[in-house]
Amino acid sequence: MSHSTLTPPEQQSADPAITEGSADGSSPLGNGLKQRHLSMIALGGVIGAGLFVGSGAGIAAAGPSIVLAYAASGLLVMFVMRMLGEMSAANPASGSFSVHADRAIGPWAGFTAGWMFWTLLCVGVAIEAIGAAHIMTGWFPGTPSWMWVLVFMAVFCGSNLAAVSHFGEFEFWFAALKIGAIGLFLGLGVLAVMGVLPGTDSPGSANLLHDGGFLPNGVDGLLVGLLASVVAYGGLETVTIAAAESKDPVKGVAKAVKTTMWRIAIVYVGSMLVIVTLLPWNDPAVTADGPYAATLNHLGIENAGQVMNVVILIALLSAMNANIYGSSRMAYSLVARGQGPKALGKLTGRVPRRAVLASSGFGFVTVLLSYWYPDTLFAWLLNMVGGVILVVWGFIAVSQFVLRRRMEREAPEKLVVKMWGFPYLTWVAVAGLVGVLVLMALGEDTRIQLVFTGGLTLALAATGYAVQRRAAAREAA
Repeated sequence: MSHSTLTPPEQQSADPAITEGSADGSSPLGNGLKQRHLSMIALGGVIGAGLFVGSGAGIAAAGPSIVLAYAASGLLVMFVMRMLGEMSAANPASGSFSVHADRAIGPWAGFTAGWMFWTLLCVGVAIEAIGAAHIMTGWFPGTPSWMWVLVFMAVFCGSNLAAVSHFGEFEFWFAALKIGAIGLFLGLGVLAVMGVLPGTDSPGSANLLHDGGFLPNGVDGLLVGLLASVVAYGGLETVTIAAAESKDPVKGVAKAVKTTMWRIAIVYVGSMLVIVTLLPWNDPAVTADGPYAATLNHLGIENAGQVMNVVILIALLSAMNANIYGSSRMAYSLVARGQGPKALGKLTGRVPRRAVLASSGFGFVTVLLSYWYPDTLFAWLLNMVGGVILVVWGFIAVSQFVLRRRMEREAPEKLVVKMWGFPYLTWVAVAGLVGVLVLMALGEDTRIQLVFTGGLTLALAATGYAVQRRAAAREAA
């Protein structure tokens, strides 16, 4: 196995997971993902269960100012995705930001970012499986939740063991259903805001400015909403991992990243604006039923709760499928760079099936921990991954700053996608990430997450540095 990541950065290839295993430099992984798959993965990646359900807590804390919270965190995410898109279009990699951190900062950084993200995705698989099982037991009382977890894990582990095109098709249709649902919601909401939806009157600005005003809980409430909104944006990174298995990864990444801005504006900020315009922010139904179901009930849509349960189930299953895929490819890329167990690096039919099984297995064990030790081991896992996405985004920002300077000197033709206002907006993004981490340190609940995430980061960084030193010593010998 090559240890190309331990060579000087200027001499490293884009990603061993792309260049190893073939004389012509083509990927040993499949290339069965089409542009329509990538487009829908990117679109569907921003529409998750966190948006449909988790946004209720943000609204309850921030009131109508949740719109500002989602706009501010959305701007931060757009900067991060633009930076990641710049690097991924220049050097498509199945390890995405882990490879970029490896090249820009050092192998220890790629190791840390990669295994942190792998842990986040595997724990995410467990959370989504539990949530999906909860919906199914509500529809089929008397059935055990573990049965549904087992069914879902088997289905999506199986789909990821097959050719990558199977994953692409699953995500294509899942994303299409989610986008259709959110589009219908926004359409009905806008008509209701305008007062032209039958049976409704326009609320005007009453819900936005009354009941405590636009900032009913002050700046503190806005900050709580900001933290809640940041978490909801996770998932966009998967498209840069998936692009490495498409026929034209550069074009795929470039197109997906360039349309991120309007997706975020319409799906997130638009949804929040519709909800807080139509409903009082302190309506108990916003948190009890979820903001989308509460809004549909307010509009007189029959069985709105069950309709949203179907949409949420689709969002959960889509996230499960994507997280198993993303974690398996990240693990494979790390192993290909000599930063993980070699046993996971074997390809079967151009699919890293051992990595798929390992990632699915860790997710299933995490589900079991949620039943056996809900207040100890599972709680620790949840706290450990609470701030992982912010650490990963930090690695992306630093990597982009370093690699952009390097590409401008050595290969300016690779800058197909460019970060806006470089280097100033890169520093703005770094400042924004530091600001969110400070806010986490100020909150009692989020402070615990920050401590656990910090511990995980330090442990992986120390391990990665040890692996780097050992590999360097072997090569020197």
